[in-house]
Amino acid sequence: MSDGTSLQGRRLVVVGAGSRTGRALAAAASAAGAEVVLAGPDPRKLEWTAGELSGPSEVVPVDLADERSIADLAGAVGRFDHLVSTAAMPANGPLKDLELADVQRAFAAKVIGPLLLAKHLAGQACEGGSFTFFSGVAAWRPAPARTVMATTNGALAFLVRALAVEIAPVRVNAVSPGIVDTGSWDGLGSDKEAFLRGVAQRNPARRVGSTEDLVKAVRYAIDNPYVTGTVLHVDGGGRLA
Repeated sequence: MSDGTSLQGRRLVVVGAGSRTGRALAAAASAAGAEVVLAGPDPRKLEWTAGELSGPSEVVPVDLADERSIADLAGAVGRFDHLVSTAAMPANGPLKDLELADVQRAFAAKVIGPLLLAKHLAGQACEGGSFTFFSGVAAWRPAPARTVMATTNGALAFLVRALAVEIAPVRVNAVSPGIVDTGSWDGLGSDKEAFLRGVAQRNPARRVGSTEDLVKAVRYAIDNPYVTGTVLHVDGGGRLA
């Protein structure tokens, strides 16, 4: 985001600012001159992100499973220009092993939370404002043990279309990452590199994604005033392979 000027003096809310992607978005926006509101469930991670920024920031804890918490976020944020949510709480595993509480948390992060963010904050968006949420390639390439992930990401893709109509002229879009090396695959240990190489070989783009790829996509969604109700696929063509 540092190569543009549209964020100079703007107020940007990053929900999920404690994640690697959220930190990258916040840092890029701050470098571009934005005032950044860092939101998420873990205040310690938010403070860590705040310490990395070059410009002004605020830390506001929020729980997307709690409407009161989202209403409190709206009160703390006030007027703003753009909101980006990278929030996700995956509930992966075989269907027979799924726990209802895990499924509900997944829907809270990806579907109910974004719906309530729009409910409580849309009226506070400045002219030209926008919401950008994170979907994911699993919606377009379902796999065993990823049923909840596919469903929540798919539901979010349709939610942004509905919200784009309901809260217009505030714009609403989604970014749908494919396999991106954000640290989420570190749990594979020594198998990680082989996994990422395999993904790169199959992808039409012949590479895996980076956080910078996601930052560029978010910047496009924020900057282009004629884009709304759209899913930006940042997956190297992975949904096609």
